[in-house]
Formats: sequence, C-alpha cells, structure tokens
Amino acid sequence: MQDQEQWIGIDVCKRWLDVHLRPQKQSFRVSNTESGIRELLTHLCPPEAVGRVILESTGGYERSVALVLSKLAYPVVVINARQGRNFAKAANQLAKTDPVDAAILAWFGEAMKPPIRSLASEADAELQDLVTRRRQLVDILTAEQNRLSGLRGTAQADIAAHIAWLKDRIQQLDEQIDTQINQCQPWQAKQTRLMTVPGVGKVVAATLLALLPELGQLSTRKISTLVGVAPLNRDSGQKQGKRAIFGGRAAVRQLLYMAALVAVRHNPVIRVFYHRLLAKGKATKVALVACMHKLLTILNAMLNHGTDWQPSNSDGSQSAVPAS
Repeated sequence: MQDQEQWIGIDVCKRWLDVHLRPQKQSFRVSNTESGIRELLTHLCPPEAVGRVILESTGGYERSVALVLSKLAYPVVVINARQGRNFAKAANQLAKTDPVDAAILAWFGEAMKPPIRSLASEADAELQDLVTRRRQLVDILTAEQNRLSGLRGTAQADIAAHIAWLKDRIQQLDEQIDTQINQCQPWQAKQTRLMTVPGVGKVVAATLLALLPELGQLSTRKISTLVGVAPLNRDSGQKQGKRAIFGGRAAVRQLLYMAALVAVRHNPVIRVFYHRLLAKGKATKVALVACMHKLLTILNAMLNHGTDWQPSNSDGSQSAVPAS
C-alpha cells in the first residue's frame, strides 16, 4: 500500500467523513468525531507517502479533521466547494453522492496538485468566528432596522427590542475581538499599522486580520485575486470583453468597499486617484472598485515591508515610513 503515492479525498458533513483513497480505490465512512478521526488515521499512509488530502470548506465542519491531519504533517488543502463541483462537471461526473464527491476530491488533488497553505490555528479560528458572527449580526440588524418603519404597535416594539439587543451584542463582540487581538502582539502591531491608513477603522482592520491572514505575504496580483478585486479578462477571438471582478472572499470585499467609500473622502491618495478616474469618464462603480484595489495594494505593501502610512507629496501620492 505504501509503494504508491496516496491521494485522499474527504467529503465532510456534520456527522460523517466520507473518505476515498486513490489509487487504491478504497472508500469508507467514519464519524466526524475524535474517535472517527482516529479510525481514519489507521487507513492512511504515512504523511511522506501522501500527495494531498483534499477537503471542501463546509462551514467549519472540516476544521477538526483538517487540523489533526495538518499537525501530523499531512499535506492538507481545503478548497472552495465550487472548485470540486466544477472539476466533477469537467470530468462528466454528474452524479452527486458523498462517496462520489470524496472520489472526485481525491482525483482533483492528484490532477491539480493545489498549493498547500498553512491552516488557521485555534486562536486564528476563534478570531475568524468572532468576526464572522459580528458580520452576521450586523446583517440582521440592518434587516430589522429596515422592517421597523413598516410596522406598528406590538410588532414595532418587538423589533425595537430586538434592535437594542443586537446593538448590545455587537458591542460585546467588538470587546471580545479587541481582547483576542490584544492577546497576540503580532496581531496588535498589524492592526495598529493598518489603522494609520485613512479609511481603515478597527472593524476593517480586524476583518483583514481574521479573514485575510495572507495580507502582506503575497504579491499584489495574488492578493487582489484572492479577495476578488482583480479585473479579469473576458476575451475570445477578436472580441475583447469588459474586465470584471469575480469570486474571491466576499466578506473581505464587502468591508473593503465600505473602507473605500470613506477613503475617497478622507484619504488624500485614494481621493486624488478616485477623482482622476472620474475625470477620465470612468463609471462611479468602476472607480470605486479601482480604489478598493489600490487600497488593498497599499495595505499589502505596508505589512509586507513593515512600514507605516505617511502621505507626503503635494499630489497626494503616498509614501511609507519604516516602523521604528
């Protein structure tokens, strides 16, 4: 069994882990529990004989098994579910069951060999959960505030009480997020640096720390594509289509959009850039997306080089001062 490189696909749900080992064509199911993960390990080759272990992002249910395998030095990759499904369609595998999905993931790993990235630690995962939960409550708060004016009497009072509770809970989450960041000196230093940029507040900085840990570690092109603010070509033959953004991390992009709205008014670099684009006839939305891209580029460069924000030139261009 150990003479062949093993490719492992794991389809995850709340209760079960459906596993497929390739090329052995062995499939089995274990429970998504500590005992089930221990049973899973008895079927696997040593880490050095494994090409990839592929799992799909499944709302956090994949986290336990991914962390255990990663700690044991297995080459674990968590992919977006869309990647696995698109690969299945390309392979003309239209049936969809848990064992079939596990086999597709193992095949995807062998064929595509996706890059291995370090997984979030327990502290990273906790910060991600807090930031994600805050965003969920903000969305609920917005919906309740929109409903408030359309109701009367008891129903309106009920929503008003819920709004008060939501605001209080969001404030508590803000305090928990602050505590979590302050317990980690690198996080605290990065947050302080990010917040020196006009347009980047505490919420945006915390979201970037939690949901975009790659910030400062990748090239401009890669970080922009990861977030989903890089314009992608849509050309075919002699037809040149419009560039458009697609995919990426929606939660990060949403907060980056809000930061750009503030930056076009209060950040000298982004403001000059924004009005220059409008003067060239660019649509407002296109100009804002370009500002999001530029803002992300600046933040990525600051963390990459360990520099602080310091606009200095008369035309509004930005320079950075090395951190002391």
